[in-house]
Amino acid sequence: MNRGPRAGEIYIEFRPMGKQVQVTAIDAATGVEVSMFGPSSALQSDLQKLAVRKLKRRVEQVRAAEIANKDRDPTLY
Repeated sequence: MNRGPRAGEIYIEFRPMGKQVQVTAIDAATGVEVSMFGPSSALQSDLQKLAVRKLKRRVEQVRAAEIANKDRDPTLY
C-alpha cells in the first residue's frame, strides 16, 4: 500500500542518548523537521507535545516567509 502524505500528519522519533532523549518531529506534507532534547525521565507524551508545538511554529514561520517572498523580484538581492 502506497499513499502520499496527508495534511497534518506528523512523524515523531525518540532517540535515547544517555540521560537525554532526542525528539525529532517531521511534518509529512511539507518536510519541515525540528529536533529537541529533553530529560529521559520526562514523560514521552510531554516531550511529544513540545516537539509538535515547536514543529507547528516552525511550519508557520516557513509559510510566512514564503508569503513575504512571493511578490519579491528574484533578480534583486
